[in-house]
Amino acid sequence: MRTKDETETPAGAQTGAETQNVPVRFDTKIAVLLRDDLEPWQRLNVTAFVVSGLGTVSPEVIGEPYADADGTPYLPMLRQPVLVFEGTKEMLTTAHGRALSRSLPMAVFTSDLFSTGNDRDNRAAVRSVGTDQLDLVGMAVYGPRNAVDKVLKGARMHP
Repeated sequence: MRTKDETETPAGAQTGAETQNVPVRFDTKIAVLLRDDLEPWQRLNVTAFVVSGLGTVSPEVIGEPYADADGTPYLPMLRQPVLVFEGTKEMLTTAHGRALSRSLPMAVFTSDLFSTGNDRDNRAAVRSVGTDQLDLVGMAVYGPRNAVDKVLKGARMHP
């Protein structure tokens, strides 16, 4: 994995204070793929869960802590946008296979996790099913922009 400094490429060649106003471009992408038949509350729940896993194995996705003008501290968040897509059950299965074949960091959420209430039971539910039999309802993937685009080929942006 690249370090945070290696993945941020400011547009233009300015230095110092000038770069404060230049957009930061990333050569990586964070994306969530949701099954298109989920209820709105499920979409939000799945998105929150799968994105939470990315920073645990790819710490470069986490930015610096926040603070307001009064100095009140806030937790750091992801340092780059998260793009949310949707697709069919078959699309999720295909994207999952593509992400695995590219060894990209990925978090998954299966339909079984809607009936569990804690991390231990969530992990047991996933562990009880073979890779090809997972009933995926969502996944998050992180990696080089080009590779993530290939994983998500055929998915559409979430409305």
